Amino acid sequence: MIGFASLKTEDAGEGMSLERQEVEKIAHLARLAVPEEDRETLARELSGILDFVEQMSAVDTGGVEPMAHPLRMAQRLRPDRVTEESRRELFQSIAPETEAGLYLVPKVIE
Repeated sequence: MIGFASLKTEDAGEGMSLERQEVEKIAHLARLAVPEEDRETLARELSGILDFVEQMSAVDTGGVEPMAHPLRMAQRLRPDRVTEESRRELFQSIAPETEAGLYLVPKVIE
């Protein structure tokens, strides 16, 4: 697994720089097909993102109160009540196999 510790740092000491091989490894782990001609560009773009994250980590946020949303407003919530009737029997009547109110499915892991 690739972590920040395994990323190479530029000689100038400015930020993190991903190499082409690291991009290939990240793409493999993420199961992404990255065309050969896009790997250098992707390495530069990902390096820029890592540099930005590093800049944000340097900001002192000690006195900042955490918030879920940048605007001070109440979230509109709907009442927690049943709005539809149960159609379980209907759905189970058309299912291939059921037992004791449960859907039976073929075993997929041996």
